[in-house]
Amino acid sequence: MIIENAKYFNTQELNADNEIVTILAAIGCVIDGVPVSVPLDPDNTHYAEILRQVSAGTLTIEDAD
Repeated sequence: MIIENAKYFNTQELNADNEIVTILAAIGCVIDGVPVSVPLDPDNTHYAEILRQVSAGTLTIEDAD
């Protein structure tokens, strides 16, 4: 699995009254040439692989803007 351009991001979903109803924290990256959003869930296969590569020192995750 080739993972590139990993970066944390946070998004917020607002309701009709402009109140935050959902906050999504994830990692945006390209996996095997496909742009994806990976949830920060240890049971997620892609997230587990990202953490493995970070631990191995072969991948760095950029901070969110």
